Amino acid sequence: MEKKTLFCLGAGLAGAVALPLFLLAPGSASRRQREPFRGMNYAHRGLHTRDKSVPENSLEAFRLAARAGYGIELDVRLSKDGQVVVFHDDTLLRVCGLDKRVDELTYAELSQLRLCGTEQRIPLFSEALGVIRGRGPLIVELKTGPHNRELCEKTYQMLERYRGDVCVESFNPFIVAWFRLHGRDVVRGQLSMPAARYKSDGMSLVQGFLLSRTLMNFLSRPQFIAYRIGPRPLAVRLVEALGAMKFGWTSHEPRNEKGRDGVIFEFYRPKVKYK
Repeated sequence: MEKKTLFCLGAGLAGAVALPLFLLAPGSASRRQREPFRGMNYAHRGLHTRDKSVPENSLEAFRLAARAGYGIELDVRLSKDGQVVVFHDDTLLRVCGLDKRVDELTYAELSQLRLCGTEQRIPLFSEALGVIRGRGPLIVELKTGPHNRELCEKTYQMLERYRGDVCVESFNPFIVAWFRLHGRDVVRGQLSMPAARYKSDGMSLVQGFLLSRTLMNFLSRPQFIAYRIGPRPLAVRLVEALGAMKFGWTSHEPRNEKGRDGVIFEFYRPKVKYK
């Protein structure tokens, strides 16, 4: 009886250890895959300025960042007519002053708008790639919308033709999982942040807990975790210990480079490469 009890206890303990590891384990990446992205500073939405004279996610912001040699982080989503455009927010209000969703307008309509009151307009993803031209590693964040699969497919098609080092990331683990299944040659990352911030975005406590601890990794097996700068949950630190590259966003001072493989920064000029 004692042996049977010990066996059951041992099996239960093994299961208790194995389940978190299964949920959290990152994907593997070769040294060749990792090397272009490690130790780099990435200009958040391009090298935009605090006074918005160079607006975020503009061709000018990408041109300045590429010229300086920085890595670049940018955001992609779909227009109403299925064009891949570079824009962060779901709505146009903050940046363009129009209270409509990006996916409510065609690209022809979006192109008539201006970013932050400047002459810069919302660029196509293809235009951004043409400006950057492989002059630094690129992080492409895919935003969640009503047509995620279409966004993944079209983004990947363009990345296959792009000559430069590029990786993808998303807050949506199902988007990251798409690249695990269909774009395994592209390094993929899971964006995450503290649970309270998911709640402020309208998510439930359960959703916020799962996503803030990257407990959906079993779907996507990300090769890096891009976590909001600040304290990280034990689960996230375990993912990093298991081999995931460590990225931080959004940095406003150089000290955030310490202990991270990559830093997404804005509003200051750090070194291009720090490792």
